[in-house]
Amino acid sequence: MRKKSKYNVAVVGVGVVGLEMLRCLRERNFPIAELKVLARSSREIDVCGIKYQVEAVSADAFNGIDIALFAGTEGEKGASLTFASQAVKRGAVVIDNGADFRMDPKVPLVVPEVNAKDIKKHKGIIANPNCSTIQMVVALWPIYKKCGIKRIIVTTLQASSGAGRGAVEQLKAETLKIASGACDYIHVKVDNKALPQQLAYNVFPHIGTFVDADYTNEEWKLVNETHKIMHDAKIKISATTVRVPVRTGHSESVYIETAKPISPQEVRKLLSKAPGVIVIDEPKNNLYPMPKDVEGKDETFVGRIRQDAFVKNGLWLWVVADNLRKGAATNAVQIAEVLIK
Repeated sequence: MRKKSKYNVAVVGVGVVGLEMLRCLRERNFPIAELKVLARSSREIDVCGIKYQVEAVSADAFNGIDIALFAGTEGEKGASLTFASQAVKRGAVVIDNGADFRMDPKVPLVVPEVNAKDIKKHKGIIANPNCSTIQMVVALWPIYKKCGIKRIIVTTLQASSGAGRGAVEQLKAETLKIASGACDYIHVKVDNKALPQQLAYNVFPHIGTFVDADYTNEEWKLVNETHKIMHDAKIKISATTVRVPVRTGHSESVYIETAKPISPQEVRKLLSKAPGVIVIDEPKNNLYPMPKDVEGKDETFVGRIRQDAFVKNGLWLWVVADNLRKGAATNAVQIAEVLIK
């Protein structure tokens, strides 16, 4: 990409992630000459009091665009599969938040705090990892560099917004219906369901579709994407992904076994100095990361750092991040910031 003082940028998609991309570009003062907002249909939208004219996406809409941020929709009808190659043909670099290109060996999968150098390998498309993967590798990378990691066991507790606007509305509708006394919380029903189960007053271990060995594809993303980002396929990783009645902010209970010993005190010190990480770890004072406190923030928050009581090199961490910010929009904009440097 030719060095410029300002760049023509397109944001494709105006769902929860697309709107967050617009906020991040503005808040981080990305050097924009012209901004296009593209979606299936044209209309005007308001984001934090700023009005944006949305243009219907088409191949020619990418003429003159330097960087195209795709908010990400997977599958046959996703904008990325339809228009990413068209954007690249017209000279744009695509940063895609969907899953369509993540495991393509020709496409870098990037978390800037971990593998920013991989951006140089791009051939027009750079992939943004899954939200849960991003926050986990940001927290674990400093430990991996210091003493190696042999095994990861992670249980995610993922917010409704990770499944899109419809899931957030489902949680809201279910909660309001129960709170109003209109129904018993065990038997709540709403007209529009975006999730396979009731979410209000409930949790369920089902994110994505069930695939190999009865794991979901969301669980396999944590395995395969971590291997690719950290360039180490020998790490043994097992995941369980759980949907919880939270609006925004994914939490993860992460167990690791390191190759070399490292104490919880050393981990706290290491992570306190790591880019993009904030340590909140005073459990006796009821201080630890929580989704309600990280919403709208770009960092990954870590707490409950402790030694496993029965495994010599075993450690536990509690990792929380805003899945729409660092888990999606912020990471994509950070990739663009590295790209223009």
